[in-house]
Parts: sequence; C-alpha cells; structure tokens
Amino acid sequence: MNHHLLGPFSFGPNVNFIVGNNGSGKSAILTALIVGLGGKATTTNRGASLKGFVKYGESAADIKVKLKNRGKEAYKIETYGDSICIEHRITSDGCRTCKIKNKTGHVISTKKEELTAILDHFNIQVDNPVSILNQEMSKQFLHSKNETDKYKFFMKATLLEQMKRDYIHIKQTKAVTRDQVERQEECLKDLRQLFLQKKERYESLSSLDDLRRTLEDLKQKMAWCLVREMECQVEQLKEQIEREESEFKLKEKLELCQNKVSVSEKKSQEIQQKIWRLTEEQDSLAEESRKFKEEIKVKSKAQKNQEVIYVCAENKLKQLEKEQCLLQDRIHKINHSLRRSHEAEQIQRLKKISAFKKQLEKLEAESNVLNQEIKDKQQALLKGREEYDKLSMEEKEIQACLESKLKRKKQLMASRSNRLRRFGDSMPELLQSIDRAFAQGRFIKKPVGPIGACISLKDPSLVVAVESCLRSFMKTFCCDNYKDEKVLQELMSPYFPRGSRPQIIVCRFTDRAYKLQGRGVCHPEFPSVLDALNIENPVITNCLIDMRSIESILIIKEKARARKVMQGSRPPKNCREAFTAEGDQVFSNRYYTPENEVLVKYLGGDPEAEIRLVESEVENNQAQLSRFQLHLRSVKEDIQSMEEKLRSVIVTCKHNQENINKVKASITELENIEEPQTEDISSLEEDARENQQKIESQRRTVTDAQKDLKKHERSLMNINQQYKDVKNKMERLSDEVEQIKEEQVKAESEYSKLDQTMQVLTKKLKSHQDNIQTMRAELSLKEEETRAFEAKAKEICPERPHVNLSTKSIDVEITRLRQKINTHERNHGDKEQVIREYAEAHGNYKSKSNQLRDLKKFIDRLDNIMTDRQARYKILRRSLSVRCKLYFNNFMIKLQCCGSMMFDHNNETLSISVKPPGRENDSVSDMRSLSGGERSFSTVCFLLSLWEITESPFRCLDEFDVYMDMHNRQISLDLLLELSERQQLRQFIFITPQSTSNLPKSAHIKIHQLQDPERDTEENGH
Repeated sequence: MNHHLLGPFSFGPNVNFIVGNNGSGKSAILTALIVGLGGKATTTNRGASLKGFVKYGESAADIKVKLKNRGKEAYKIETYGDSICIEHRITSDGCRTCKIKNKTGHVISTKKEELTAILDHFNIQVDNPVSILNQEMSKQFLHSKNETDKYKFFMKATLLEQMKRDYIHIKQTKAVTRDQVERQEECLKDLRQLFLQKKERYESLSSLDDLRRTLEDLKQKMAWCLVREMECQVEQLKEQIEREESEFKLKEKLELCQNKVSVSEKKSQEIQQKIWRLTEEQDSLAEESRKFKEEIKVKSKAQKNQEVIYVCAENKLKQLEKEQCLLQDRIHKINHSLRRSHEAEQIQRLKKISAFKKQLEKLEAESNVLNQEIKDKQQALLKGREEYDKLSMEEKEIQACLESKLKRKKQLMASRSNRLRRFGDSMPELLQSIDRAFAQGRFIKKPVGPIGACISLKDPSLVVAVESCLRSFMKTFCCDNYKDEKVLQELMSPYFPRGSRPQIIVCRFTDRAYKLQGRGVCHPEFPSVLDALNIENPVITNCLIDMRSIESILIIKEKARARKVMQGSRPPKNCREAFTAEGDQVFSNRYYTPENEVLVKYLGGDPEAEIRLVESEVENNQAQLSRFQLHLRSVKEDIQSMEEKLRSVIVTCKHNQENINKVKASITELENIEEPQTEDISSLEEDARENQQKIESQRRTVTDAQKDLKKHERSLMNINQQYKDVKNKMERLSDEVEQIKEEQVKAESEYSKLDQTMQVLTKKLKSHQDNIQTMRAELSLKEEETRAFEAKAKEICPERPHVNLSTKSIDVEITRLRQKINTHERNHGDKEQVIREYAEAHGNYKSKSNQLRDLKKFIDRLDNIMTDRQARYKILRRSLSVRCKLYFNNFMIKLQCCGSMMFDHNNETLSISVKPPGRENDSVSDMRSLSGGERSFSTVCFLLSLWEITESPFRCLDEFDVYMDMHNRQISLDLLLELSERQQLRQFIFITPQSTSNLPKSAHIKIHQLQDPERDTEENGH
C-alpha cells in the first residue's frame, strides 16, 4: 500500500459513496475492511501475503473497524456494550495480531475464535462476493460472458455450493461405512464357528476331584506359611522406617536455600523500586522536555515574525532612499533640460503594445494545449508505474519462492550421502564434535539429537501430519544437565549463527519411557502421534511427551472426520488436539489451516523422488520468473519512453511560459512609460524634504526592530540551552536505567537459580517424606495383608499347624500336582478355562452381531435422511432460482426492458437474455450481443436480484460502474438507491472513481470524497 493514513471513516447507517481518483485509496479502504474483519490476503485479490499491505519503509500497518452492537440481536451486550471495536496490526514480516475491544476501549479478547463468533452472529461473510465485491472480482463479474461463471456465482452467493459439498462428503462416508459392514459380516461367521466349538467343549467337561483335594491340603499349609513370611516383612519395614525418620539433612538445606531466596527476592524488589523511581523521573523530564519544545516552537515563531518585521522595515528604508535619489535626479534633469515633444514615440508605443497582445493570445492558447497534454501523460505514466509496482511485487514473491526451492534442493542433494544434512549443512560435523568431546570426558552424559534423526514413521502416509506437529523439535538436542548444555552450546557456536542455533532441552536421562496408563488418548480408529512413531531411545520419548504431549494428540487423515471427532461432540478422553494428513491443526473449539502447502523436510523416505519434485518446481518457477522479467522490462521501457516524452513536453511548456512572461513584461513596460510633464521644481523639492523626514523616522523604526530581534534571539538561545540540559539529563537517566536493568537481569537470574535449587530440594524432601509415607502405607498394607492372610488361613484351616517346610518346597509340590492335573486337563480341558472361553466367545459373537445390526440401521436411516435432504435441497434451489428470476424480471420491467433468466441445474449454467428499449423485436437477445455498458448494467440487475434473496448486514461494491456509459450508470444508481430505501436497516458502501454530483440530496446518503494521491501532487510540482 502507498497510503500513510486513510480515514478515519464514519460510515452512514444506510448509503455510503466513496469517491476519488485512481490511487487515492478507495480500494485500499475495502481491502482494510476485509482484512480488519479477519479475511485472508488472497480474498482481497490485492496480494498473496499480508506483508504486502504494509507501506514500503514502514514496520507495521494498523486497521480499526468499529461495529454497531445494538438491538435485540446484540452480541454479548453486557460484555461489549453498544459497539465492538476490532483492531488488527500487520507487521512487515506478515504477522497479524488482533484485539477485540468493548465500547470503553478495554480489550476483551485476542483470539481468532471470538472474531469468528462475532462474524457468525452478525452473518458477516467477507469471502462472499455478494456481501463484498472487490475491484478485481467486480471486473471479472461485471465483464463476464460465461454462463457457468454466473451459475457458480449464484451457488456461492446462496451457500448452495457449500451444502452440495457437504452432501457429497456424507455419501462418500456412507459408502465407506457400508464396506466396513460387509467386511465385518465375514468376521461374524468366523466368530460364530468359534462360539460353537467352545460350546461343545463346555458341554463335555469332567471333574478331577481327587487331585484337587490333595492340592487343597497343600494350599492350606501354603496359606499359614505365607502368614509367617508376611510377619517377617512387617518387622523389616518397621526397622527401615525408624532408620529413614532419623535423617534431617535435607530439611536444613531447604531452610538455608529458602533464606537465600528471600534475600534475592528482596534485592530484586529494591532494584524494581529504583527502576520505577527513575522511570517516574524520566516521565517528569519528558513532560518538561515537551513543554520546553512547545515554548521553543512559540519563541521561534515570535523570532521569525520579528525577523520579518525587521526585514520589512529595512526594505522600506531602502525603498525610501531609492525614491529620494530618483527625486534628486528628476530635479536635476528638469533644471538642465527642456521639454520635448513625444507624440511620435507614443504612436509607435501603441503599435508595439497591440502586436505584443496578439502574440500573447497565441502563446496562451499553446500553453493550455501543452498543460492538458502534460496531465494526460502524467495519468498514463501513473498507471504504468502502478502496473510496474504490481509486477515487481509478484516477481519478488516468485524469486523468494525460487530461492527457497533451490535451498531445499541443495539440502536434498547433500542428504543423498548423509541423511543428517537434512537437519542442516553442518549437522554431521557437529555430531562428530560431540563424539570427540564425549570421548575426551567433557560431557557427563552424551547429548542425544537431533530428535528428527532419532525417530521414524510406522506409516509413511502420516509424514505431513507428524512434521506439522513436531516441526519445531526436529533439530532439537536433549541434555541430561545444565553443564552438558553449556558445553554443547560452545560446540554449536562454530557451526550455527547465534540466531539459528538448534534448541537444547535439559531433561534427566532415564532408561525407561514414562508409564502412560490413564494419561494418553486411546481411540479405536485413529493413532496418536506416539503410536505412529518408532522411537528406540526412551530419552526422546520422554522429551516429546513432556514438551509436546504426543501421547494426547491424534492423527486423523480426513478433515471432515477430524472436525466431527474433535468438534462434533465431546472430544476423546485425554485428547488435546489433532492433525490431519494435510497438516491442519484441529482443536475442540478452533481449526487452523496452514497458509502454504506443508513440505516434508525431515522425515521423507525417498530423497530422489523429492529431488525430482523440487527440480520440477524449480523449472516451473524459473520459467515463470523469466516470463515476468520479460514483461517487467517491456513495462519499464514503456515507462521510460513516457517519462522522456513527458519531460520534453514540460520543457516546451516552460519555454512557452518564459515567452509569455517576456511578452507581458514588454507590454507592462510600454504601458508604464509616462509622458514628461512640466513639473514644479518647488513641489519636487518639498517632496524631497518630506521623504528625507520619512527616511529618518524609518531608520529609527529599523533600529528598534533590530533590538527586538536580538532580544528574541537571546530568549530563544536560553530556552534552547535549557532544553539541551533536560535532554542530557534524560540521556544520563536512560543510561542509569539500563545499568540497573542489567543488575535486575542478574538478580532475577540468581533468584531463578536459587528458586530452581529450592524446588529441587523441596521435591527431594517431599520425595523423602513421601517415601516414608509410602513405607508407612506399605506397612499398614502389609499388616492388613497379614491379617487378611491370617483370616484366610483360618478360613482354610482354623487351627494353625506347625509347618516346617518353606513356601518354596510347598510351591514345588503344588506345581508338581498342578502339572499332573494339567496333563489330565489337556485331555479333558480345564473347567474354569473352558467356561471362561465359552463366555468370552459367546460375548464376542453377541457384541459383534449387535454392532452390525446397529450399523445397518444407521445406514438405512442415513439413506432416508439423505433422500429427504436431497429433495429439500432441490426445492430450496428451485425456490431461490425462481425468486431470483422474479426480482430480475421486476428490475427489467421497471426499466422498460425485456429480459429473462434461465437456470439449467443439470448442466450448471445460468443464461441471461436482455433486450434494451427499442430492440424488443430483435431475434438475438444474448448478453454477448450487448455493449460493455449494457452488459455491466444487466449484470448489476442480476446482482441486485441476489441481494434480494440473501441476507447480509452490509453490502460493498467496488468500481461497479467503470464499464457503463452515463445513461446506464444513472439507471444503475437509481436502482441501487431504490433498493437501499427499501432496506434502510442495511448498510451499503459503493466505491466509484466517477462524479456523484447527480445524486439526489438525502439524509440516507453520505459521500466520502478522498483526496488525490500524494505522488500526483509531487509529479505536478516537478
């Protein structure tokens, strides 16, 4: 954008016209409205990225949109009040931040979901061309002859296209479900066969009572033997608890560390108070500096005014002295010369004046022609420069894309020989340095990384989803402690610049991965990111669980399925988010789609295939860049040619103006020649005396003005010195604040380290106390288990026998008997196992059959619903098309035109036939036979018909009348104003470069006249 400041614009409640010349910022207002309401850069058709909207040389651009929030349909009236303010800030690197404020200016939210909720509540669709028709879309739409394009425009405006896509997706899902039912029916047959086999074994069971009675006797002895062993364990636990409770070292260390933390915190607070005090002093000095600056401005103005007075007085004195000299010369000439006759000279002078006036008229006519030619050439040059700027921006985008592709190709070529080069050109050398440092004993434990090289995919089709999830961790290293981290940072310094150094995560190395029972997400259809990865090193697993929670992130390939799972109802248990196969990020209340296509950089399987793909893209980009450069050179040559012609015309115009000035001067000189008159010498001498008195008076005035000027200069010098003193004091305070801030950073760093140490000690003490508590709990549990074992032993054998055997010998005997029983049961089968297998087979068969029955019912019900929905969809489509026809015919009748609109829903075309007044009997009525203005006018009638059948709180049209003649434009304006009068609760914004002088005066119409662009003014000045 080339506009430093647009607005603010306060739109009227009904009709608004934005009028201005090309380049004045009309379309920029509409672009700001789209972006300010959350629209993408591509929606505006003014650029591919948001950073293109920031003015060259500026760091950011601000957009502020204020929405009315009144009436019964107000949105959160108790939170926002009667107005909602949406502020967007776009930085030069393409980042966008949003603030949603209430009426008082308080920030309510900064989330995109809140903005989406507001737009949905007010039915604002920034990407619907019926609501906002920008300049590019307006040109294509108003000048289009394609019947398919008009039909697509009708479908998109009425949201029928979205409904159609949803129905197609439902049909595809139903077909997939039906295939699953057919596969499950085959599995059901196998389950039924297994169920019949288990039932047969269940019915043929026999008893093994004798062996089992003997086994029961041994179990009774085993019960009392276990009681004896439990009593021994209880005694050992009591002794261990007594030893643990006698240790107090951790508690003393913790108290000492807490005292240090308190001292460090107090020190940080004192530093903060110093900073606040200095900041207040800085604010006071800033206010004093501002006052001095204003006083300097006033004093400078007074000094300049006094200087003007002094110069004027001095000039007047010089003029009086010059007049005095002239009077003296005149008196002298009159005394020494005689009067002569000048009649012949006067006749000659009149003839010269007449000739000069004729020459002046001719030169002025030529000047008018040259000035008009300059204006025309400047307008053409402005359009050429706009086109050149647009092409240059597109060329830069293609060049950046090409450089990115070439860099990617270089990485892939390097990864042929070493896969690690995917993570950076210097990554293999860095890993060799780590190995050498570890061999030299510089590391306590060898760092692990990069993470992307330590993981692989079970399913290659999920590579985009996994890279989208873990992209910021692919080049990350893991260290066991902070000392190893410091050594690793030193090793990284020669290979990576400070800003692009790989991330380092410090986490305690363990040999086992975390136990995730009850923490991770478990879904029957979709895997988590943890399930989709092969990770051999438990350190990497634990790091990704801690930093990215990969155990609670699902991978769902299809977008619609992901929306249904995460946002249709309650998300799966322990599930935070999900990723699709295309890299989309899905939360329970929001959905993010990457602006650009996600490229696989780290986990790709075949580098050759990727190289071929990248080479193909590079060739396409190079060809596209070559075409753009050729076109750009051609446009630049045209601009240079136009500039040369413009300079030539300007030079000619200047020469012509110089001739005009010379002729005017000659005429003035001839007209000002006075005839000599006989003058009275005495009167001239009286005038000379009076003039001498005036000179003396004026000299005194000049002296007084000079004194006042010096006084003003001294005052200004003093105030400037005071202003410099304040500035120097502010600079000293700023340096002092910076030094104190450095001390604050050091203090905060010390406090952070002490706090971490205290947390570690607290965790250790808590762990120690928890260990004692655990042992006590274990003791209570053991005592309870001992009592339970004793109670069970008494139930098995009421009297406690004297058992000499150990549990091991009894267990060996029990094992021998069980083997004997098992040998017997292999022939006949174990009763409990057979019963359990029978019950399990019966439950599986019954559960699967119920599932299939429910799925079939669901498919049948879905068929009925879709049949009904399709019928309703056709009825709605027919209703909207009929209403559109009626409104279109109504507009044609009002304008005394013959026209019709034909919808062909099978071929998806929309044909419009129009016969202007006086051509009703023509056989051809297709819009292609109309002129550009008539075709644009007919398409405007079509657009008005769509407005009648769709809902939107405001409508925007950009340059809808550029292809119309004045007659059709006036008719179109009358139709638009008539529609706005019927819909006074809606807001209309019309953007046009043409005059609005013929609009009726009405309180419902507000006209915003934009100033001419600054660059036009500069060029005219040159």
